[in-house]
Parts: sequence; C-alpha cells; structure tokens
Amino acid sequence: MCLAIPGKVVEIFHENGLKMGKVDFDGITRKACFEYVPDIQLGDYVLVHVGFALSKVDEEEAKKVFEFLDQMNELGELRTLQEDN
Repeated sequence: MCLAIPGKVVEIFHENGLKMGKVDFDGITRKACFEYVPDIQLGDYVLVHVGFALSKVDEEEAKKVFEFLDQMNELGELRTLQEDN
C-alpha cells in the first residue's frame, strides 16, 4: 500500500538547489524533499509520500496517524528500508 507517513523534521539543508531535510518517523530517519512546504521549520511535522513532504500537520494528528499505521502493520516497508541503509 502506498501511503503518506507523518514524521518530525529533524534537519533542513539544500541539495542541488532544492530544499531538503531529514524526517524522523518514530526513530527511523529518512531524507525528504521540502520544496512543497517551503515554510517548514525544525521540529514541525509533515506528511511524506515517496520522498516528498506534501503538507504540514500538527504534532497530535501526526502521532495519531503514525499509531494507526503501526497498528495496521503498514510501517514494515519503512523499517525494512532503514535496515537496508
């Protein structure tokens, strides 16, 4: 299943002229493009889909969605990618 996953922005940087950063998904950190959320700040929460942060979400909503996905066992692919890196 292809879903947008909420996570916390832990790093912001520029790469090849694009606003990029790292997002923490409950202990799993992945790189994402922030071009669609140009006002993003460290500590904000975003929904990430295939490496692109699509929108900001509030912390409470992000935690609820993440817990729901975890209960549905929909985070396995994300954890497998972390183990491969």
